[in-house]
Amino acid sequence: MELDVYKLDGSKSGEKVTLNPEVFEIPPNDHVLYLAVKAYLANRRQGTSSVKNRAAVSGGGRKPFRQKGTGRARQGTIRAPHMVGGGRAFGPHPRDYRQDLPKKVKRLARKSALSYKARENKIVVVEDFKFEEPKTKKVVELLKNLNVEDRKVLFLTADYDPNFYKSARNIPYKSVLKAPEFSTYDIINAQVLIFQKSAVERVNEVLAK
Repeated sequence: MELDVYKLDGSKSGEKVTLNPEVFEIPPNDHVLYLAVKAYLANRRQGTSSVKNRAAVSGGGRKPFRQKGTGRARQGTIRAPHMVGGGRAFGPHPRDYRQDLPKKVKRLARKSALSYKARENKIVVVEDFKFEEPKTKKVVELLKNLNVEDRKVLFLTADYDPNFYKSARNIPYKSVLKAPEFSTYDIINAQVLIFQKSAVERVNEVLAK
């Protein structure tokens, strides 16, 4: 598959870039995509939620009232879960939610996500560029020139450009990542992928292995 390379003003540069069919044109594996996204979201969880069970709350050293004659249900301790101020039954405790996937599964998931975007024509390639200074206005103009200002966009650059990153990070629903340092979730979560020309070549090289 070949895509036109666009200039920053939105016009075609006359160049074309080839998407490696081993990366962008494979039959997507939906189950692998599910596993990769589930693992990504699980790994983001802190797992620090904690409550006190009936053994950890204070009090309850004696029977709250006598067994018979009060007309109330018998109680043995105020630390029981059904009592006000009692311990929590089956509550959360600190744990590790991390899920690991084999490298081949991760690679297949990323290629499946990219193949879906290519199939849906949600990939745009622009010429390589660098920002001399942070300038959000330039990024806004680029988005308007490419007619994607109202979409959730993921920029994929060949190298880390701190000025471009700072220029785009305060625009809602726009993010910047260095290719191929992206996850399956990053690709699926974006409506449009904007690749720098060199970033496409980098992804072609790395994910085809």
